[in-house]
Amino acid sequence: MTRAIVIAVDGTAASGKGTLAKRLSNHYGFAYLDSGSLYRLTALNLIEKAKLPENESDAVAAARAVDPARASNPAIRSDAIGQAASLVAAVPAVRAVLLDFQRNFAARPPGGEPGAVIDGRDIGTVVCPAADAKLFVDARAETRAHRRWMELKAAGIATDESLVLADILERDARDRGRAVAPLVRAPDAVLLDTTVLDIDAAFAEALALVGPKVEEALKVRQGG
Repeated sequence: MTRAIVIAVDGTAASGKGTLAKRLSNHYGFAYLDSGSLYRLTALNLIEKAKLPENESDAVAAARAVDPARASNPAIRSDAIGQAASLVAAVPAVRAVLLDFQRNFAARPPGGEPGAVIDGRDIGTVVCPAADAKLFVDARAETRAHRRWMELKAAGIATDESLVLADILERDARDRGRAVAPLVRAPDAVLLDTTVLDIDAAFAEALALVGPKVEEALKVRQGG
């Protein structure tokens, strides 16, 4: 069985990594997985059952019940779900349950696709340390907060931008400080700072950074 090609896209909240990962998957015809949605779906399962994300046994049960088909549910994009997702992501037993799902996706992309693009916080360091190409996406916290605030405003959700910034900073600290699989740039990941880039410019840069490695892996896969 020919090995699937894997692009790992890690980065901070609201840095643009999800949008870039989707565009990369479309460009190469690879399967796409937003690993963050798995934790958000876990959080949604908890909240729907009025359980607390801090309760490990409930969080693990919620992770085992995750249905990826629900990833398009707009409810998982709320700030409340995001906060709860960050909490459950810090539970080692939850990460263990979802780690298997992510690795299976990378090894056997759905639809028989030749590769997979997975975005998250620990894809290049823990989930797929042998990924063919690794990208770490970041931007200034104030820029990321403004982007998230604009997204919320467009969705009709009224909030103060300073509160969004506080949330971003809190999530950064939690993601970087957790004991298991903290947010950290893999030594072999290339850094993409999107602070002053719009999405088209950021995608062009991302393609330039990971393209050579992906093209090399495709040649090997095709036997040439």
